[in-house]
Amino acid sequence: MSGSERRREISRRRIRKRKCQILKRKAEKASISDKAGIATKLRQLTPGAEELVKRWSLEDR
Repeated sequence: MSGSERRREISRRRIRKRKCQILKRKAEKASISDKAGIATKLRQLTPGAEELVKRWSLEDR
């Protein structure tokens, strides 16, 4: 039974990884106001978002 839960977990990770890659590509071309929106989406997507926001320099705080 636990195997199916593991598959769902792996699937969620893969989807999250793909979405993060898409957001990273968009962030490279984005304006300052668009970067704020991308940071918001990233925070909703993943629990480790603050680290990614700093690494991708989406917000200057």
